[in-house]
Amino acid sequence: MRFIDMHLHTTASDGSCTPSEVCQLAIDRNLAAIAITDHDTVDGVADAITYADNWNSTLPPIQNSDSTNCSGFSDSSDHHIEVVPGIEMSAIYNGVEIHILGFYMDYKNPELISRLAAIKQARYDRNEQMCERFRADGIDMTMEKLQHGNPDTVVTRAHFARILIAEGVCRDMNQAFKKYLGKKCKYYIPTPDTPAADAIRLIRTYGKAAFIAHPLIYGFGYKQIEDMLEELKPYGLSGLEVYHSSNNAYESGRLREIARKHGLLISGGSDFHGAAKPDISVGTGRGGLRITEAVFQDIKKAVTV
Repeated sequence: MRFIDMHLHTTASDGSCTPSEVCQLAIDRNLAAIAITDHDTVDGVADAITYADNWNSTLPPIQNSDSTNCSGFSDSSDHHIEVVPGIEMSAIYNGVEIHILGFYMDYKNPELISRLAAIKQARYDRNEQMCERFRADGIDMTMEKLQHGNPDTVVTRAHFARILIAEGVCRDMNQAFKKYLGKKCKYYIPTPDTPAADAIRLIRTYGKAAFIAHPLIYGFGYKQIEDMLEELKPYGLSGLEVYHSSNNAYESGRLREIARKHGLLISGGSDFHGAAKPDISVGTGRGGLRITEAVFQDIKKAVTV
């Protein structure tokens, strides 16, 4: 049996590892499939796919009788990896910021790239305004520092936190978010609103599946989650991220029941960011996360029908 991780971040957004490094970490753990899901961008996808293709080309061809056990699933002796082109879009639902994962994105599509560029520019303008608030209070925050030599990086609050820590303003990420970057803090400016329905439409226009990410971190109860799913299904919602580093076994079980009740697919991933979340590892989250390849095969089957 092999495992997967459908929620990974790279230096294309707020991860600290390059797409190639993330892919290698997944290979080291013999994962069957991963999804690169950077915030509001597909910029890291191509490098990860190229890296995986180069790795796969060094391996013996897959033999159906052995590697898939005649069941469609690879066994532990197979070391091929599949990279799913993905995205994690920020959106607003009932006044709350939520995240929506997109899988099998047409990452080379010029229209998609243009639309994401507009979102990125709006985020850039917001980040500039946050920098101005910091500088007004004597904290030298600049876009150059936040981008760290990569002008294509999608800057998030995690980037602000890293600068605050690096310059001794804060001791850790928790303090940075609690004192400076939380939604009630004076330096915080919300990202420009994209309604959840619009984010799902965009994902389904240029991709094949849209999933609500980590539904329990938004402060919703299970009934509210069910209401959200029913409201967003008509816009093309495909599924729910059931398995996540922040969930315990009970929570994942409840979410799995809810997804099945509403006829939705299930997914799962670590939400790996590298140094920004050092306690979360590719494929295993905080140690207890193991998502079987069957979850990936169900998604793959649904999008290829």
